[in-house]
Amino acid sequence: MSLKFLASLFIFIVFVYTILVVAQNTRRQRALTEKKEQEFWDREKKANSVRKKPLDGLDYVKIPLEKLPMNALSEDEKAREYKELLTYLSTQPVVNLTGFTNTDLKLEYGTANITPLSQYDQNYTVLVRTLQQWADLLLESGLTEDAETVLAYAVSIGTDVSHTYYALAKIYAGREEYDKIADLILRAEELRSALRNSIVRTLQESYPQACSHHCG
Repeated sequence: MSLKFLASLFIFIVFVYTILVVAQNTRRQRALTEKKEQEFWDREKKANSVRKKPLDGLDYVKIPLEKLPMNALSEDEKAREYKELLTYLSTQPVVNLTGFTNTDLKLEYGTANITPLSQYDQNYTVLVRTLQQWADLLLESGLTEDAETVLAYAVSIGTDVSHTYYALAKIYAGREEYDKIADLILRAEELRSALRNSIVRTLQESYPQACSHHCG
């Protein structure tokens, strides 16, 4: 049997084996996808039959205007806009629903509550974005302590705006308060957001000194 024939046979066997493996993996992936889709529609069907439930038990966000630097940059137009928006939001229901799907919410609170819940979550999104924009403006104006107050409040209500964590960590690092950065990492690790791992990793890599206090 010639060497050329053996080489051709080997190549053919490898080719056939590769096709079989790819086909098997494709069937397995298709089966997993179909299973996930079926599970989704089963949950969705169940969720759509859940009756409306009271929303009294939600963890509503309170905006402590009296503890925020509402008098800072009183002549700045942008600052006034941010503070007016925060004042308005303080009168509205605000709930952090990051990480929950509509199906999750319908299963928990009923289909009829999706519209108000979506609005509550939208209010939260506007809130944390506004807090970050306000903090940026305060930092640009040299009002570091006021910015720290705003950023720390945003973290306390579970914001997943990554720049909030980075800006606050930079302030702490400037005072070599690495224990506070360690606490910040712990806070980030509790997020339900898809950005959680990215925020935690960036903080750990940027401030290895914090690992003497905590390192995940």
